[in-house]
Amino acid sequence: MKILIKNGRLIDPASSLDRIGDLAIANGRIVHLGDVNDFTADRSIDATGLIVAPGLVDLCARLREPGHEHEGLLETELAAAAAGGVTSLVCPPDTDPTLDEPGLVEMLKFRARKLSRCRLFPLGALTRGLEGKALTEMAELTEAGCIGFSQAEVAIKDTLVLHRALQYAATYGYTVWLRPQDAWLGGGVAASGSVATRLGLSGVPVSAETVALHTVFELVRATGARVHLCRISSAAGVDLVRAAKRHGLPVTADVSINSLHLSDVDIGYFDSAMRLTPPLRQGRDRDALRAGLADGTLDALVSDHMPVTLDEKAVPFAEATPGATGLELLLSLALRWAQDSGLPMSRALGVVTAEPVRVLGTALGSLAASAGRLVEGGVADVCVFDAGASWAVTPEALASQGKHTPFAFERTGFELPARVRCTLVAGHVAYEGA
Repeated sequence: MKILIKNGRLIDPASSLDRIGDLAIANGRIVHLGDVNDFTADRSIDATGLIVAPGLVDLCARLREPGHEHEGLLETELAAAAAGGVTSLVCPPDTDPTLDEPGLVEMLKFRARKLSRCRLFPLGALTRGLEGKALTEMAELTEAGCIGFSQAEVAIKDTLVLHRALQYAATYGYTVWLRPQDAWLGGGVAASGSVATRLGLSGVPVSAETVALHTVFELVRATGARVHLCRISSAAGVDLVRAAKRHGLPVTADVSINSLHLSDVDIGYFDSAMRLTPPLRQGRDRDALRAGLADGTLDALVSDHMPVTLDEKAVPFAEATPGATGLELLLSLALRWAQDSGLPMSRALGVVTAEPVRVLGTALGSLAASAGRLVEGGVADVCVFDAGASWAVTPEALASQGKHTPFAFERTGFELPARVRCTLVAGHVAYEGA
């Protein structure tokens, strides 16, 4: 289908494009940007007063299949992605069964392709069953479609196993995705500090993150492996990542929307909606994360989408399942961060489009040159949104099967900026809002 998006404000952070114009799409590709005259479209979309941007790329979203269908279905979560303007997402391997067999990866990608809502890029398990013992067959998982390897939330206790995994990954050019948390120090339910002490909650000290980061950086020096650090949560962690990059280590890092906007005081009186992983830390940590994302120390902003059921949250804080829905909030919270920080809209869009694509690099294959961008000849993954609109985050407003979020209107009393009007994936209209 040929589609013409007319009179929108075209913003592409990768090329510094910011102008009013048209965007013509044919055969799933962008064929023209700017003033389009000689183009016969099957459908026209009037984007007057709207932003036309690259589709969002989310580096961390759990879709809950296979194994957790009571919390989320592939259909509902990919629909949520499209509703949030997300056209590509990375899913961790902590499904049930774990993504440690090529057949499981191929099945997941096949189902996602049939739904045509969002591009899916799975991470394969770094060790079998995420048990931290035997390495998986990384070459076979890569052939099946994995773009990297991860332990999800399960830290490897045996440093020798991690060393061997990084050696193997470095040999074949694979990227290892790790959330830095020491296996022995990270067993609490809230960030160590005055709030956790007052509430009597077991704490996770900042050292749980920094000890793990020091270990990873030393192993990266020894092996030369490329590592992506998932959801940095502390000011000290930001400083260590900054130093590692300054020393030329091949590392990238991201931060979640939750850690970027919330702190441990938001736990209030045991609010289980704030039971998250990593745990919410102090205000100074949140401020350092914001600054680190602004100056490029942290490369990308992620939704950390993890839908959970009502029953899993309707229990005491320490017993609640960590997680929150986030796919549909990613764009709004990126823009809110930029507004709060005095940054231009292009910077907000960059950390959820071009920068995540840079993290993914050649793992995207033929998409690497144009994903997360608006470029003639490039893939037509596009998000059209109204930056002047606002919306209340309510269960009814969310397409995700998971309705729990710390940013729910009933909890915060404020609305979020921006509303997605249309999402296109490879020139196909995956979502269209009112």
